[in-house]
Amino acid sequence: MADRIGRDDGIARLRLIRTPGIGPITSHQLIARFGSPEAALDAIPDLARRGGGKVPQIASLTAIEAELDAVKRLSARYLFRGIGDYPALLNEVENAPAALIVKGDVSLLVRPAVAVVGARNASAAAVRFARMLCHDLGDEGHIVVSGLARGIDTAAHQGSIASGTIAVIAGGIDVHYPPENEALQQEIAERGLLIAEQPPGIEPRARHFPYRNRIIAGLSLGTVVVEAAPKSGSLITARLAGEYGRDVMAVPGSPLDPRAQGCNLLIREGATLVQTAADIIEAIGPFRAGVASERAPNPGPPPIFEDADDIARRAIADLLGPVPVSIDELIRQSGLEPAIVATVLLELELAARLERHAGGRVSVC
Repeated sequence: MADRIGRDDGIARLRLIRTPGIGPITSHQLIARFGSPEAALDAIPDLARRGGGKVPQIASLTAIEAELDAVKRLSARYLFRGIGDYPALLNEVENAPAALIVKGDVSLLVRPAVAVVGARNASAAAVRFARMLCHDLGDEGHIVVSGLARGIDTAAHQGSIASGTIAVIAGGIDVHYPPENEALQQEIAERGLLIAEQPPGIEPRARHFPYRNRIIAGLSLGTVVVEAAPKSGSLITARLAGEYGRDVMAVPGSPLDPRAQGCNLLIREGATLVQTAADIIEAIGPFRAGVASERAPNPGPPPIFEDADDIARRAIADLLGPVPVSIDELIRQSGLEPAIVATVLLELELAARLERHAGGRVSVC
């Protein structure tokens, strides 16, 4: 199933991940707090009751075994966060997926990667440029990461398929989207690496694409945007890359073309202007020097979480509202220890009373 864990441990992790209301951050904190996924599963009912909500319906053993069988039939496998081949760069991201389903050459994950994304309705010139750019990056030993969408993403994969490409898809690993990229998706699974966060059979929905974008940005030393409208998903990927401390790059375009406005805006805000693969390699040089070339390390000793009392719960609940607030601000205003605040938030989330947002912010549901 995955390196250095047994089947029972993997099943427990998947039951935790597939339980409604438990996201990547919560599952990671639960395992850290209780020492194992099995112990975390046992603790969920009590934690949810402390948070004042209903106990979530934990994913059934039958459903998880069916998912395991489906993944095996597809000749795919799981990578669990912090274990074995799980990508080291992605492991640094706070809300990194607790589990990935992968198919193809996993060794690509230890090579330096660059994300190349852009418009679905890209111009012919931009498509040609993206294909050439990614071919040149591959010749220089870099892996190209993209999202297998129409337009620039497709060109990025086509240009780098011979040297190594990683496609992160929004749906299940057996779902072909867009349909016209079915052959390309199968070729990437054979010659490159295909990655999905969703279980097999899940059709991509609008909410899945931002999740996919964080994986693309998290896997990569930097993100290059070739063409993008001002409010496109490609700019979300670029913003996430900046939040993760990775380099953000953009290809300039004509101010008369709306598809170039997003890239020009990124450059105006400080993104590196890119015209050749050499520009990209130069920009990510300092980042590449610090990348671990080994597998992601096992997590260290779990942090100490203290039990929260009713006074602490009331203090945190009073500070929360519908407007997202940073966890650091909650710690500062409450005067409580970070471990206590983390515990209360964990209880509230398991009780379906808390929503997590980007940038370490939370709000009440």
